[in-house]
Amino acid sequence: MSGRAQLMWDEAVTGYDFGPNHPMDPVRLDLTRRLVGAFGLDRELKVVAAKPAGESTLRLVHREDYIHAVKVASADPAGARGEYGLGTIDDPAFAGMHEVSALIAGQSVGAAETVWRGEADHAVNFAGGLHHAMPGGASGFCIYNDASLAIARLLELGAERVAYVDVDVHHGDGVQAAFWEDPRVLTISLHEHPRTLFPQTGWPQETGAGAGEGSAVNVALPAGTGDAGWVRAFHAVVPELLADFRPQVLVTQHGADTHFEDPLAHLAVSLDAQRAVQVACHELAHEYAGGKWIALGGGGYAVVDVVPRSWTHLVGIVAGKPVAPEAVIPEGWRQEVFARTRQLGPQRMTDGRWPVGYGEWEAGYDPADRIDQAVLATRRAVFPLRGLLP
Repeated sequence: MSGRAQLMWDEAVTGYDFGPNHPMDPVRLDLTRRLVGAFGLDRELKVVAAKPAGESTLRLVHREDYIHAVKVASADPAGARGEYGLGTIDDPAFAGMHEVSALIAGQSVGAAETVWRGEADHAVNFAGGLHHAMPGGASGFCIYNDASLAIARLLELGAERVAYVDVDVHHGDGVQAAFWEDPRVLTISLHEHPRTLFPQTGWPQETGAGAGEGSAVNVALPAGTGDAGWVRAFHAVVPELLADFRPQVLVTQHGADTHFEDPLAHLAVSLDAQRAVQVACHELAHEYAGGKWIALGGGGYAVVDVVPRSWTHLVGIVAGKPVAPEAVIPEGWRQEVFARTRQLGPQRMTDGRWPVGYGEWEAGYDPADRIDQAVLATRRAVFPLRGLLP
């Protein structure tokens, strides 16, 4: 796989900074990049800095008036008063906001171009996955929706079937909205139930509209879902849909905020289960998408203990050199963590739960189990629309 995978990285993406005390601390990106280097993974793939997304690219998804509003707020952050979602508690305006948001988007668009043209089989942008931004507004720490822009660029280049799988703890609402009526894009989101978490969307009954009816899939999992249930739900829904859809490219979003230590959500997933799903996405890309895989980051607010380890595993899998769960984390990285954050870094690349066991859906389900109820609700809502048995 060496030479057939790319890491999209420009150090300037760490300028995506909403300010002190905001949950999305850019140190998570810097620490991830350093951990990737500490394990030597940057020698196993090509590190590429793509150019920022230009206005014509941004307009593939975002409205012109919104892009203009971002530029204005970027130049004068103090003037942002909440219009277009800018200058809010979630999305405070900051100097250079447009430029760094366009840079992050450019890395995901560059990944899409690279994979589609066959210059690499896989590409990863862990700074991306900003899946809440809407065509006409910022939302949920997201200014420009790089995931949607990458997909839109694939369609522009001629792709006819793109699958998007989102395993962030929050619903991938912005990507779903961008392709709500487009049958060329299958969006699948596994997330905490909207009753208990932002953005309060992602119900099983949200299945797309018009020509896109049946192209939006939502698995809304109960708070407290742990490893076995989370991985079971993934395998009970995703592979069968990908087998039916046969995407030409698979785009996946790997928010690390499903973790039991994450301060903003209520699932109880371990690093080991996150790694298991990353491995599954890699395998599914090869099985159903000809190996064309674009992997993105996303949420994740346990910025020292969880995010760097989770996304370093992702980079290793993309590179074809997966990091063993039992691997000891290099001491130099842990010293850097303490110097930067005054926190003690983790010692191993596992939470001690590897391998992750789960029950296969085909072996039977329990109608009284809350996770199985969630899976059944999704399958009953969308599978018949695609000609599949629920």
